[in-house]
Amino acid sequence: MTRDTDVDVVIVGAGYVGIYAVHRLRDQLGLSVLAFDSAGDVGGTWYWNQYPGARCDIESVHYSYSFSEELQREWRWSERYAAQPEILAYLNHVADRFDVRRSMRFRTRITSIVWDDDAVHWRVGTDDGAVTTARFVMSGAGNVSLPKKPEFPGMEDFRGEVYATHRWPHEGADLRGKRVGVIGTGASGIQLIPVIAGEVEHLTVFQRTPNYASPLRNRPLTDDEYDEVVANYRDIRTAARQNFMGITADPARPSAKGASEEERREVYDHYYQRGGFHLLISSYQDLLFDPESNETLAQYVRDRIAERVEDPAVAELLSPTDHPYGTKRVPMETNYYETFNRDNVTLVDVRSAPIERVTETGIRVGGTDHELDVIVSAMGFDAFTGALLDMGVVGRGGLSLREKWADGPRTYLGIAAQGFPNFFMITGPQSAVALYNNPSAIEDHVEFASDAIKHTLDHGLDTIEATSDAESGWVRTVEEMAQTSLFPRARSWYMGANIPGKPISPMLYLGGAPAYRQICADVVEGGYHGFDLSSTSALVG
Repeated sequence: MTRDTDVDVVIVGAGYVGIYAVHRLRDQLGLSVLAFDSAGDVGGTWYWNQYPGARCDIESVHYSYSFSEELQREWRWSERYAAQPEILAYLNHVADRFDVRRSMRFRTRITSIVWDDDAVHWRVGTDDGAVTTARFVMSGAGNVSLPKKPEFPGMEDFRGEVYATHRWPHEGADLRGKRVGVIGTGASGIQLIPVIAGEVEHLTVFQRTPNYASPLRNRPLTDDEYDEVVANYRDIRTAARQNFMGITADPARPSAKGASEEERREVYDHYYQRGGFHLLISSYQDLLFDPESNETLAQYVRDRIAERVEDPAVAELLSPTDHPYGTKRVPMETNYYETFNRDNVTLVDVRSAPIERVTETGIRVGGTDHELDVIVSAMGFDAFTGALLDMGVVGRGGLSLREKWADGPRTYLGIAAQGFPNFFMITGPQSAVALYNNPSAIEDHVEFASDAIKHTLDHGLDTIEATSDAESGWVRTVEEMAQTSLFPRARSWYMGANIPGKPISPMLYLGGAPAYRQICADVVEGGYHGFDLSSTSALVG
């Protein structure tokens, strides 16, 4: 019996996931698809995050699609690490090249995704009052798309301008000559702060938790360098897929604590100068699992901070001591620490004296009022689960995803959940994405989900759904891996600990990209082991 739905697949989002999902499902598999995004155009994160200094911290040659040889050869990255305008231009180019916009609906927010057991399809409600039915849903809602809400009162009382890094005005913001306060020193704050410090009258940075920021070492890519990349892209992609993080990197040595102090210093110096994530992934293999080894790198970074910041008291405030290196996502920086040597920059420690409230004229901390013209929130996101739970997903028997995940996420492979048939969470919680180059992780998941959909349809089946046993086994695997690591020692969004009241639970698979990819391949090879594939008798014939 022919399924009576508006489309075969509804896709959530129009970023890296949405663009590729539309192309693969529509153009390669011949399915009808419709993607929704609240943004005005394609881009996802890179449509919204247009704050000064916004830049990728994965090398540009990796932060791109690999599914099209022609696409790889025709796009030319200008820098080692692309800035937001260039990444958005790239995604617009891909959208144009594969004509995906005709299958997308912009400025439309999904408000509900409800499984209809009788009709055996999803009903997707949107804020324009429409309902779209689909046999399958593929969510690319994003792991860092729902912002963390401010934890202090009075923002509505402030008479000045208020901006947020996650929703920076596309027309820009004029900060010249103004007293600006930035709340938050995570990745976006660390990118923003050095860029605006030279144009504002005074910059006040409100820091609760210092981070082990490492140098990015960005620079332009020469024509010769890029020609070499294009000529060898196939080998580069192959090497990247064999790496723990999905990029090309030197193989790491076995153990930091097993090396001499002189050897460690030479290794750390080399990768500190090289920049990016190489300091973490190319130095020693046990940094995320052995506390003694980790401390050697943590102390090394603290020493570099002390060398770069002139005021010892400020350097101490900027030096983390409450979590191991790498157990929070390591921000990459350019002249971040030198910014605090400027006369017009003040660091305020809000751990020892928390923000009391926002006043009409600024921010009050420990009884002291900091007068401001502009407040910028850079407080991070309700990562991994936030965007999924915000869409009103309801599965079999009226069970909501929010209810199912009341004690933390439960998934199979980070892409599916028992009780939610024909629903795929691209790079969802408990997948390998947080320690995996995002576009590569997205391609892996979109291809896995697309192939699963094709398998279901080709075999005349109605649903594909994770089994309870497979889900429980995967949750145990993720939790056991986390417990053997240092990640539980940090209050980070990797563990859900940055959101008050959110269950503390590991949000990522720690086995690395190659191991995760092999697990997924084995699932497919075993006839989608761990999934229940079924046909609804009432609809057969």
